Amino acid sequence: MNFDRAQLDAFASILTTGTFERAAQHLGITQSAVSQRLKSLEEKLGCVLIIRGTPCVATTQGEVLLRHANEVALLEKQVKEEIGFSSEASNLTSLQIAVNADSLATWFIDALAQVDGFLFDLKIDDQNHSADWLRRGEVQAAVSAEPTPIRGCDCFPLGALRYRATASPAFVKRWFPDGITLEALKLSPALTYNVKDTLQTEWLRSVFGESIFPNTHWLPSPQAFIDATVNHIGWGMNPSILVDPLIEQDKLVELIPDTPFDTKLFWHTSRSTAHTIQPLTTAIRQAARSALAD
Repeated sequence: MNFDRAQLDAFASILTTGTFERAAQHLGITQSAVSQRLKSLEEKLGCVLIIRGTPCVATTQGEVLLRHANEVALLEKQVKEEIGFSSEASNLTSLQIAVNADSLATWFIDALAQVDGFLFDLKIDDQNHSADWLRRGEVQAAVSAEPTPIRGCDCFPLGALRYRATASPAFVKRWFPDGITLEALKLSPALTYNVKDTLQTEWLRSVFGESIFPNTHWLPSPQAFIDATVNHIGWGMNPSILVDPLIEQDKLVELIPDTPFDTKLFWHTSRSTAHTIQPLTTAIRQAARSALAD
């Protein structure tokens, strides 16, 4: 079956923008035209592709088709560039990337800023789970802690994002009057990003040789993590890039000096679109060399 490109563009635009109205504005056509193109596509395939709502979301079949539409758009971008076709509007192609929140908050934006021609669609997930997005075909690239190349993908080592177990001096004085002991750490409130975040327990195991899950606040924001640590709410594993200046200013202290925890990161890209996003891959690797530990 051959897909009608206008129908495919309308379908993808609805999911990218979230509504029929914004999809129409994006494509420069009427909302009724967007609706008609989607209806025709669904009738041709014999299934519902989009669940209408605010925002609109893809059905299981729609997710499969969206992956195809995104890869087709990237491949067309590559062909246009190779034959010398240049149009600023047509060169803006959506690129789906899975990345962990701490990379996004520290070094990843520097890499994105070096590359033109893409509309970045970032999926935020823990580094131990971000590769699953690529494995499912929902993104074209991922920053991940997964060291093994995913089937059909290339894998490049980036370096290690270094974390330090930190707290405010006032927090240490209150919760650790007799020093940083495992018993005290079991009682003191920690900070945890979400249920996928295991950095605190991994650091405890690496330092004390015992796995425990401490009392914790749930705080799914890298900046809020820093702010909560500075404001005596809890202790947490914070990126060294962000907290080193605060340690120098005596706003934070490392719970146990010189006990960093390194998370090695890797850049995975789908081979089918690797050539198209090569400039981004180059920028990612350069930014990582500057920001990450060996």
